[in-house]
Amino acid sequence: MKKVSINTRILAIALAAIFNMAFLSPAFAIDEKKVIPVDLKFIGNIENKPVFELTFVNADENEYTVVVRDEYNTVLYRNNVKGNATKKFMLNIEELGNTGIQFEITGKKTDKKVVYEVNKNSRFIEDVVINKMK
Repeated sequence: MKKVSINTRILAIALAAIFNMAFLSPAFAIDEKKVIPVDLKFIGNIENKPVFELTFVNADENEYTVVVRDEYNTVLYRNNVKGNATKKFMLNIEELGNTGIQFEITGKKTDKKVVYEVNKNSRFIEDVVINKMK
């Protein structure tokens, strides 16, 4: 009798473990080497022209292709960059108008791509302050 109850307990525990494992979602490992280590930052304005800084951090690949396009897919800039580099871009907003810009960085070895989209939103803010005087 004892042997039967021990076997049913082991069977119940095994079934519970199988059902728990069946409903767990698998965790996929992300291969960090396949992601391009690049960062795009807005630095500020110089003479009313926005300046962006593109930085390659801990780059394993030797060469990247940087393409800057407007929203009509016109190539504004195309160049190859090697190693750990920093490039600054000043956009002439008078020529571009309100069109969006895309920075596309492609690794030569892995052919992986990172795309940054830059849109300009202008708004006018007016504060009205009312102070009560005696």
